[in-house]
Amino acid sequence: MKDFPYTESKDTRSGFGAGLHELGKTNPNVVALCADLVGSLKMDAFIKDNPERFFQVGIAEANMMGLAAGLTIGGKIPFTGTFANFSTGRVYDQIRQSIAYSNKNVKICASHAGLTLGEDGATHQILEDVGMMKMLPHMTVINPCDYNQTKAATLAIADYEGPVYLRFGRPVVPNFTPADQVFEIGKGVVLNEGTDVSIFATGHLVWKAILAGKLLADKGINAEIINIHTIKPLDAQLILESVRKTRCVVTAEEHQMNGGLGDSIAQLLAREEPLPLEMVAVNDSFGESGTPDQLMEKYELNEAAIVRAVEKVMARRK
Repeated sequence: MKDFPYTESKDTRSGFGAGLHELGKTNPNVVALCADLVGSLKMDAFIKDNPERFFQVGIAEANMMGLAAGLTIGGKIPFTGTFANFSTGRVYDQIRQSIAYSNKNVKICASHAGLTLGEDGATHQILEDVGMMKMLPHMTVINPCDYNQTKAATLAIADYEGPVYLRFGRPVVPNFTPADQVFEIGKGVVLNEGTDVSIFATGHLVWKAILAGKLLADKGINAEIINIHTIKPLDAQLILESVRKTRCVVTAEEHQMNGGLGDSIAQLLAREEPLPLEMVAVNDSFGESGTPDQLMEKYELNEAAIVRAVEKVMARRK
């Protein structure tokens, strides 16, 4: 099992803030909008350097999406910022009608996604957002795994034409991917080559998959671990190449089983290569208040759950 050393843990939302700040220096068409959560979205540095390119809309998320759609008509590249719950569930109609339908070049940047929002509880812990957004025609859905990858993704989506949903989180997590990486939309990243099982993980669960890989290696199981940072468009070629080698699959994500990464991979396998699959995800449940670690443990979104899923799926492999 390959080693992934890191020197610090950082929150992915700060990776977004750093990327946005850099775009403020390099791309004059980038503008930012926020729904009264500047500090939470780490937009302060961009605003300080580019006050004329920032729009504070207040607690009016639907209005923010309409404004963003309108700004694209004049050639601007708007980055909207608020919590993932407010970026999707609260404003789905505006995104569908004003952004996705007409293929507007809006970047919907969503922080505090999933259970790791923590103590704010189920009302704020959206676990359905990936499914909602990936169903929209024209929408690209990205869920990076650490600070460096989130920064790289933020830079990359500014050059991508079309609506994007960029999902990131609140807690600090190991920052282990290269600082100088080139982020390729729609291309998964092989973290560890293996022959016994394919583990496809996204977001915060990528690091958990790496930890699981080490535990599996101690058991003599060689796991292929792949970071699927882009859920739509899905890297079908890479996924199929991996599963045709290992013949069994585990997916891992901080999202509902319904509508998430596992759902997308299951559809792909059903069409192209039916194989045993297990999903590590929230099973048709809302979250609750608690620390991120407590919630990830209770809802079985950790390395131990991935190991159990691997052992189960390998027992079903023919």
